[in-house]
Amino acid sequence: MTDTSQSRAQSRPTGYPPEQSGWVGWVFFGGVMLMMMGGFQIIQGLVALFDDGFYLVRPNGLVVDVNYNAWGWTHLLIGVVAVLAGIGLVAGNMLARIVGVAAAFVSALVNLAFISAYPLWSSLVILLDVIVIYAIVVHGRELKDDYR
Repeated sequence: MTDTSQSRAQSRPTGYPPEQSGWVGWVFFGGVMLMMMGGFQIIQGLVALFDDGFYLVRPNGLVVDVNYNAWGWTHLLIGVVAVLAGIGLVAGNMLARIVGVAAAFVSALVNLAFISAYPLWSSLVILLDVIVIYAIVVHGRELKDDYR
């Protein structure tokens, strides 16, 4: 038996892009989730900057003992980078794939250190980070090929 994807690719006229799998939608979903995760990080950063009484513990109860202003700027920076990487990922940019994985990885680590301040929110962001990393690493190339 022959591989059907190879036979379909060989039968396509020249000038047409190769047929993509259904995973392109998953990568697009990962890009949108990266932008959403960045938005969550921005919200978390703004709350830390403007209303530090919102969180469950004082800064000395966190894994890393720094004030909430430092946490706020950290979350804000990660959020902006993640939103920009998500936009680039949806456009099929290779650099955005690398930056997106790095931003999601750093976001997961920062939220793990921040988890005692607001456990539910940090857990949600960590879950989104894992989904984003999976989508970008496993199927990121297909989105780039689709928009070439």
